[in-house]
Amino acid sequence: MPPKKNRLSKKKDFEKVFKEGGYYRQGFISIRTVKNNLKFNRYGFVVSLKISKKAVVRNKIRRRLSEIVRLKLKEMKPGFDIVVLTQPGIIGRGYRETEQTLVDLFKKSGIYGFSNPNF
Repeated sequence: MPPKKNRLSKKKDFEKVFKEGGYYRQGFISIRTVKNNLKFNRYGFVVSLKISKKAVVRNKIRRRLSEIVRLKLKEMKPGFDIVVLTQPGIIGRGYRETEQTLVDLFKKSGIYGFSNPNF
């Protein structure tokens, strides 16, 4: 789980990302990004009931995504709000495949591959 300061939690923050953010999709994951004028990134994860009716399954996916983000924080360009959205195809995907897809999306959006001095 990313540190508390790196989490999106307020409804208005999510709404801003969905309204103004850029959209990138690859396979079973999509992300939305928008600048936040802070010196760090904030992340939110959306795993809807369309993925699974079981909370256990949705929470496992959410934990997996947040762990990938936590491990990649050092390499992310600061100053963005990022929402990670999932598609039903994510069920049954392994950790490595999910990690590679998410990293590819971060690269496509231009926020990955940066040495962050704040870590």
